[in-house]
Amino acid sequence: MNFLERLRNAGINPGDSEELRLQKALLVLASGLVSIAAIGWLLIYWALGPKLSTTLPFVLQVLVATNLLIYAASGNFAVFRFSQLAIFLFFPFIAQWAMGNFVTASGVILWGLLAPVGALLCAGPRESVPWFVAYLFLTLLTGGFDFLLADYLIGMPAPVPLKASMAFFALNFATISSIVWLLMRFAILERQKALAALEDAHRLLGIEQDRSERLLLNILPQPVAQRLKDDDCTIADGFADVTVMFADIVSFTELASDMTPQQVFGMLNRVFSKFDEMAERLGLEKIKTIGDAYMVAGGLNTESNDPCAAIAQLALEMRDWLAGAGARGANPLRVRIGIGTGPVVAGVVGKKKFIYDLWGDTVNLASRITGEGAPGSIQCDAATYARLRDRFVFEPPHIVPIKGKGTVVVHRLAGRLGQQVGQALPTHPQRAKVPGGA
Repeated sequence: MNFLERLRNAGINPGDSEELRLQKALLVLASGLVSIAAIGWLLIYWALGPKLSTTLPFVLQVLVATNLLIYAASGNFAVFRFSQLAIFLFFPFIAQWAMGNFVTASGVILWGLLAPVGALLCAGPRESVPWFVAYLFLTLLTGGFDFLLADYLIGMPAPVPLKASMAFFALNFATISSIVWLLMRFAILERQKALAALEDAHRLLGIEQDRSERLLLNILPQPVAQRLKDDDCTIADGFADVTVMFADIVSFTELASDMTPQQVFGMLNRVFSKFDEMAERLGLEKIKTIGDAYMVAGGLNTESNDPCAAIAQLALEMRDWLAGAGARGANPLRVRIGIGTGPVVAGVVGKKKFIYDLWGDTVNLASRITGEGAPGSIQCDAATYARLRDRFVFEPPHIVPIKGKGTVVVHRLAGRLGQQVGQALPTHPQRAKVPGGA
């Protein structure tokens, strides 16, 4: 910054901390107030004529102003602070010694209080101690000399009439009290502004933290997200009984070929957002989407008391909702769904763009029986069927070939007992006995 900018901005630099900015502003403000007061004292002394010399207030004004200009030119705040506080401390005592005693000088040494007060505000509590000790020492020293010389000074003509001396007492006390009050008020107001800005920053930080928390919970289950935040370690857990479901939109490639990219995205976003709402309502954990396929699991958390039944209910709701005309306008969508139940391994893969995923035969089986199903079918493995057969309607079992596992018995879920296929399902189904068992 050039000289005028430094003078106008109190020498504050863009890289200064808030505390340093406040210290610079306070000391420059104190210098300005002392300069204004020196002008007032200069005019008063000049009005009294030859009774008082105008040299002292004029010298004070010149010293303060010159030191301020040097600081504006150099930008060295440490030197400026020390030299200005030294002027505030020693000049009032020099002035009183030149004018006589406490009475004749009207307590002008009270101005020296600006030094420890200025050091407290512009340097800190610890750094202000030497300045306050020096002020007390000079005050006691001056008082001691006045006490010893009191008899000698009795009878000597006073340079200022008693009435004028009393008026100067009042002016000195009023002026120095006003300057100290203005400095303290300015410091408190600036700190309140800084505190308000800090609180606002904390509020914005809290909003961003909540947003990041929600984003993380959209990617990972809540317990897993908490573990990642607490400890940056590898997360891999085994679950003995988890129900996994895959849902695949039928003929999606053919459907997408007649649509623009924006239309394809809009369709998938509507479908998967609806699936998300259904899964969240039933306390299930969405794992991921793979192109036009949707993967969800139950039993990874405690939000569902019967995750296998909740998965079955979700499958029926997804199938029936997609079959409606509202899913894709005039052309309803169809879906293949595969459900498997058994042990899985769950964990977080990678360090960047990580994902929470599942592995194991249960996952592979659910994925493969999905691809073997007919459009609109919900195929379940034997373990899933065993848990649901007394509450849901199944078609007769059939055998499908599965790569790597040979032939597998698959049961096709048709609906819920006591309801027609496609009828709305309750969130918490009641158990019912299937006549004749399986």
